[in-house]
Amino acid sequence: MTRTIAAAIAAAVLVCAVTPAAAQTYPTRPIRMIVPFAPGGNVDINARAVAPGLGQLLGQQVIVDNRAGAGGTIGTDTVAKSAPDGYTLLMASSSIMTNGPAVYPKLPYDIVRDFAPVGRVAVVPLVIIVHPSLPARNTGELIAIAKAQGGKLVFANAGVGTTNHLIAELLMIRTGARMTLIPYKGSAPALIDLVAGHVYGHVDQISSALPYIKAGRIRAIAVTTAKRAMALPEVPTLAESGVPGFDASTVTGVLAPARMPRDVVQKLNIALGQVLAQAAVKERFAAVGAEVQPSSSDELATWIRDDLAVWVNVVKQAGIKVEL
Repeated sequence: MTRTIAAAIAAAVLVCAVTPAAAQTYPTRPIRMIVPFAPGGNVDINARAVAPGLGQLLGQQVIVDNRAGAGGTIGTDTVAKSAPDGYTLLMASSSIMTNGPAVYPKLPYDIVRDFAPVGRVAVVPLVIIVHPSLPARNTGELIAIAKAQGGKLVFANAGVGTTNHLIAELLMIRTGARMTLIPYKGSAPALIDLVAGHVYGHVDQISSALPYIKAGRIRAIAVTTAKRAMALPEVPTLAESGVPGFDASTVTGVLAPARMPRDVVQKLNIALGQVLAQAAVKERFAAVGAEVQPSSSDELATWIRDDLAVWVNVVKQAGIKVEL
């Protein structure tokens, strides 16, 4: 027994001794950044915007690996179950970090327990948009019309449990105005029907809606973030429009498997911040309506816990019940 205890102590001391040295030499081989969605979407764009710069700073290639399926669950679970050695990372969005866990209680991973946040990447504001035939030019008029129609005003919904859906539910909770949400399989078909006039409104990422807004085919009512969006500076926030304290958006961030050495997390965080500070990278994000907002690891961890609590409450109040 004494020999066993001594061996365990020696092993622990050895781990403590070699971990800093391992962090100093990290990385020694290519890093895989998993995107849990198909190529071309917001999360994929984020990953491909930062991967080259990370590779240059770290001295090893960062390979973007799309692992789509089950609403992002497959790729996310792959990272959760990977070795915490810094060679498998996850580019995650709000739908992975807070919205999905709030809606789906039986995920194969725990977003707080099974991941080590590396840092936030960017924020994409959402915008409330309506068809030009709807006589609403601001939030107050939209709420009045919705209340007058007794919940019959038809809005598109990009999918049950999506960020778009939950923000629409939060808007209805905060204003007392009910709309009928019609679920679609993604934002693209929802926007197509809105432009065609088959539905009267939608809550969508600015990155998707911006071309239609600029073309005058849909009208922007308000953005959902606390500050006005750089891509739509003339559009007021909901807080400015009579819905105080409203602040919701699509956030992207880099996560790693839990129990990854703290100094490796810090090394990745510093490199990520340096990449996001580059003018060319900022411009690339701005082109799709995203705003670069780097953070520390602890700040992202705190945001995940706080935002998750918000959406758990929204799901409860809205009575949303779905199974993965």
